[in-house]
Amino acid sequence: MDRLTLLTDRIREVLATLPTASEQWMPEAWKEMVNATALLALLSSVATVAPVVNMAVHRPDVSIAPSVLPPPGPSSQGEEIIRQFVNLSRSAEWRLVGKVKFEGDTFEPEGIVRLSDDRYFVSAVDDINRASGEGFAHMLVFDGKGSRIADATITEAGAAEYHVGGIDYDGTFIWATLAQYRPDSTATLARIRPDTLQPEPVLCIEDHMGAAVHDLSNGNILTLNWGSRRASVWNLSYKPAVPPACTAPRAVIKNPSHYTDYQDCKFLGHSQRYGFRPVMLCSGITNLYSTSIGGVALVDMESMIPLYEVPLTMVSDRGVLVTKNPMDVAIVDGRMRLFFLPDERNSTLYVYEPA
Repeated sequence: MDRLTLLTDRIREVLATLPTASEQWMPEAWKEMVNATALLALLSSVATVAPVVNMAVHRPDVSIAPSVLPPPGPSSQGEEIIRQFVNLSRSAEWRLVGKVKFEGDTFEPEGIVRLSDDRYFVSAVDDINRASGEGFAHMLVFDGKGSRIADATITEAGAAEYHVGGIDYDGTFIWATLAQYRPDSTATLARIRPDTLQPEPVLCIEDHMGAAVHDLSNGNILTLNWGSRRASVWNLSYKPAVPPACTAPRAVIKNPSHYTDYQDCKFLGHSQRYGFRPVMLCSGITNLYSTSIGGVALVDMESMIPLYEVPLTMVSDRGVLVTKNPMDVAIVDGRMRLFFLPDERNSTLYVYEPA
């Protein structure tokens, strides 16, 4: 299927250089296989696949992603992550176990996926002019020492939906939303191949959406709107509306918690501790009464009810709460670790575990 996509993309590029698309220019072998109308229909069927507009590979000597993609860390370790997380309290002490400077301009980081000790994928927004809706969405790849491996611009110049939100990895794709950089607008749910950084639009949404989370067991995709005040649920088993029409969510869930505006969330699986309900771990901040509050929460994906919340007060070297932007979680050497990338443009990865 991937080879077919590449072939049809190349044919579309050739068609664009021709004045008309008729059988006159088609090789005889093609005429025997398909007529021009069928070919154009095929091309139209893949026209919604957004190209990587610009890919800068900074480390051609290494692969962008492992040749064999690993399983999703948070969901494969979910029960142990939950067990350790619910033993925390607001008085818990945290130990900084790692600090990695990420090379180059990181724009405004929105989501992070730790694919392994040596691969970090970061969704980021280059917000050139928000008032006029001008900017670009990026997918950045770094190794474990912070060296920049690749930078893919995944939106075209002039695209209204250039705000890429929090991301989640399901073992095959990275899930993300591309939205207008304003509330009550529009968004596109997309999945991105880690090895090529090729985005594939899945459906159109009539609202701004940020974080995206994939429930591996039932095909549900949960997305959070501006400020995470509402969650919308989609299901991959149901055919979406044909673009440019937008798809109605199968459910909309009001967030009953006003403590933290979730920025980045990770699927932890259907937890035995919580009656096998789908659970995600989310982080973010809230600005209240001229004060910024940061926190991480276990959240029931069916009700958006926080199951367990922990405030975090750690700040970056630049004085920013570590929970401001992306977050990921993993069990490393038997201990839960949280990975944060709070600063914009010039980012450092902060790795914490409970002391």
